[in-house]
Amino acid sequence: GALAATGFFFYLIEDLPKIATLADYRPATVTTVYAEGGEKIAEFYKERRLVTPLEDIPPMLVEAFIAAEDSRFYEHRGIDLQSIARAFFKNLEAGTIVQGGSTITQQVTKSFLLTPERSYTRKLKEAILAYRIDQAFTKEEILYLYLNQIYLGHGAYGVQAAAENYFDKSVQDLNLAECALLAGLPQAPSKYSPYRNAERAKQRQIYVLNRMVEE
Repeated sequence: GALAATGFFFYLIEDLPKIATLADYRPATVTTVYAEGGEKIAEFYKERRLVTPLEDIPPMLVEAFIAAEDSRFYEHRGIDLQSIARAFFKNLEAGTIVQGGSTITQQVTKSFLLTPERSYTRKLKEAILAYRIDQAFTKEEILYLYLNQIYLGHGAYGVQAAAENYFDKSVQDLNLAECALLAGLPQAPSKYSPYRNAERAKQRQIYVLNRMVEE
């Protein structure tokens, strides 16, 4: 049994992606064209992303995402069995998925390194990679990757593009209510879009605010 488990582990890790590629994060961003007078006249992009340094993202917004997505982010080592168990019982109580079990580090792993395939093998690879990322990168570096890469609906990738899409302002100018709304989007951007379902978006926003109070 032990030999079989060891063999399976080495099978899992033999073709894992290299996490070193995350250190050279330079995604395709928006190309903006301005008129001679300085007004914006066009944008060109494959994914509408505006990369923003972590120090330019308000702490309140970072706290909102952590409260909603991974409240033990600073305590775990990439995977969090306690949060998985808590999410299971919360979802059971609600009769629907209101909490996810994936950590922010696992979400970075899925976004950058793995295919969307749903299987136990892929989940195990995700856990191994998340642990390795947590060992190799600081929590701040992981947050920088996460907040700039994450899809937040309506073509917006990252928090700066989402702030412009939903509120027509820079991420630095968001208030608490706006931070909570954005932090409620990652689980299901279409489902919680304020453009498509304002009431559902409001309920999710209140959930995030309550999580911020609890944490």
